Amino acid sequence: MPFEGVGLIAPALEAHGLSLEYADLYRPDAKLPEVEDAAGLIFLGGPMSVNDPLPYLKHETDAIVQAVERKQPVLGICLGSQLIARALGGRVYPNQRKEIGWFDIHLTEAASSDQLFSGMNPSETVFQWHGETFDLPARAARLASSEACANQAFRLGSNVYGLQFHLEVTPAMIADWCDQDENCGDVRELEGPLDPWRNSERLVVLSQMVFGLWCDLL
Repeated sequence: MPFEGVGLIAPALEAHGLSLEYADLYRPDAKLPEVEDAAGLIFLGGPMSVNDPLPYLKHETDAIVQAVERKQPVLGICLGSQLIARALGGRVYPNQRKEIGWFDIHLTEAASSDQLFSGMNPSETVFQWHGETFDLPARAARLASSEACANQAFRLGSNVYGLQFHLEVTPAMIADWCDQDENCGDVRELEGPLDPWRNSERLVVLSQMVFGLWCDLL
C-alpha cells in the first residue's frame, strides 16, 4: 500500500551503503522487478489478506519461493511475514483476536542464539496491526510469541525472517495509518485512540539492532 513504507528500515540500509528500490506491485501499471541480482528482498504490510485473490500477491509469493531457492536474504513484515509463511507451505487464517496497538512479545529459547534477536530482552513492547496469523513453515524456528498470537517471528535457514509485528514504524506512520480509509474499520473497533509515542524510543533502538543485523546478511 502507498502508506506502508520501510520506515525505520531505511536508516539501517543507508548505514550499510544499500540503496532501496520500491516495487509497487499493487499498481495496475506496475512492472515486475528483476530481483535475481538484488542483495535481498523486503516484503511489507498491508490491510488485505494473503488469502485474497489478488494477482500481485501471487507475484510476491512466487518471488519469495524463488528468492529462497536462490538463498537470497528475505525479510517479511506483518503481511510480508504471512506471505513468506504461505509461500513456504504454511496456512494463514484469522487470529483469535486482532492485535492493534502496543503489545508485549516474548522471545523463545531459539531467539537467545539468533543472529538478529539475541540482543533483545526476553520480553519487549512492540507495535502490532494484524487480524490474521499463520502456521510456521516446515523447519522454521519460532523466535517470538505474544499472549494472543503464537507466531510473532520466525527464521528459516540463516537468512529468511518473518516478523508479524512492526519494528519499522515511526509515530508519524502510526498516526497516518489511523487516518487511512482502509484502516477505518479497525480503528472503530479500538477501545480508545492509539498513542503513537508510547514505546517509540525503544522501537528505534530495536529497529537499529534487528534491521542492522539483517543488513549484515546482504
